[in-house]
Amino acid sequence: MVTGAGGAGRTTVAAATACAAAAQGHRTLLLSAEPAGRLAALLGTEPQDADGTPSDAHPPAEPGPGRPAPVAGADGLWLLRIDSGAEFRRQAVALQSRGKTVLDLLGAAALDEDELTELPGAGAFALLRALHAAHTGQAGQAGHTGQAAGHSAYGTAQGADGGWDIVVADMPAAPEGLNLLALPEQLRRYLRCLVPAERRTARALRPVLAQLAGAPMPAEWLYAAAKRWSEELAGVQRIIESPATVVRLVTEPGPLAAESLRTAGAGLRLHGLALESVVANRLLPTGSSDAWLAALAGQQQTALAALREKCEAESVPLCELPHLGRDPRGPEDLTALAAAARTAVAADQAAGEGLRPPAGAESGPGTDIAYGWLEDRLAGDGHLVWHLPMPGAERDELELVRLGDELTVGVGPYRRVLPLPSALRRCRVSGAGLKGGVLGVRFTPDPELWPEQRARSAPAGRRG
Repeated sequence: MVTGAGGAGRTTVAAATACAAAAQGHRTLLLSAEPAGRLAALLGTEPQDADGTPSDAHPPAEPGPGRPAPVAGADGLWLLRIDSGAEFRRQAVALQSRGKTVLDLLGAAALDEDELTELPGAGAFALLRALHAAHTGQAGQAGHTGQAAGHSAYGTAQGADGGWDIVVADMPAAPEGLNLLALPEQLRRYLRCLVPAERRTARALRPVLAQLAGAPMPAEWLYAAAKRWSEELAGVQRIIESPATVVRLVTEPGPLAAESLRTAGAGLRLHGLALESVVANRLLPTGSSDAWLAALAGQQQTALAALREKCEAESVPLCELPHLGRDPRGPEDLTALAAAARTAVAADQAAGEGLRPPAGAESGPGTDIAYGWLEDRLAGDGHLVWHLPMPGAERDELELVRLGDELTVGVGPYRRVLPLPSALRRCRVSGAGLKGGVLGVRFTPDPELWPEQRARSAPAGRRG
């Protein structure tokens, strides 16, 4: 997943990453929602005149809708351009088809595909569907006539198995790109709240219950649709949360580079995503005799020093990419750009010990702790402490809200609703503190819900 600051060259870095992977012999798929002309210019697939300049006589060739196409000059690299408008129209038509009975009852006329206009936010869902299709191998089936209604039009076949060694996703800019990765988990929570499966009743009892309640019961199709949507979202969530999925942040060294890295890193960690590296893009050469260029390079170097310091403090690898002096064009330029990358800060496994659970702490798989770890201090100061790693977070941008059996945690533009571990559901939030990049939320047992705590706090003459 390649994201970062807007205008920092995310698409270029994503394409260079994909070209480098293909050059190493990996079957690679590049996913991008950039316009066809922009991708054709970047990958060198647009027609050119005799002098090598882009030709206006013929528009760039574009892959069929939702179909991956091989990139000329880059063996093993395929491009899937995400057409969010076409995907929105297909999904809207499929939804009308499934809801035809309701539309007929209301006397409503279905909208034709040609009159549908993409709504804001549709691009996010199109990208997630394409990402899911790339990992499920729905190859050769999608994008053809006869495609099942409601299914994604993104086929990903390279061969009969439809498998890829590496998928490089050109994500939207942060914070939108990072919030997009958290979307499947959030939508599944909304579905659980709005259409709870435990309220699904037997079909034979629905007429009786409707008469007793004096209101119609939710139809079976509603629960079936919610279940189908939840399963599809769960599939995308598994891909995003897989140990094999990493995020690469791209920035162009400037006055706000370190600050944007700080907030993005905190948001990534809050959502449990792995930051693979930070890419400092378009670095100008130093030591130029041109005063104007030397001043710009000096400003970059000042920002780059702050960026290196930040990456070293958090043990995040920093990769530096030079400015080629021109816009990269074609696989050769992109592969050369990737080859010119310099590792300025290497990963330090010994760093960040305080951000990981100590030995014996209750956390991770096999527990009901969605994030962080739990510390039992009942025998000491009477608290249970939920430790939530958030490196880079600052006190004035933190948000903490307890609502029922959930805890909403926010840092800057990022928020996550975490289910409380079972041990904390009978407790009250009694305080919180940020130390060493870890937010410690203190819980005190509620005497009304912990009988032994109530007995301990009762006057001696009334204990029984």
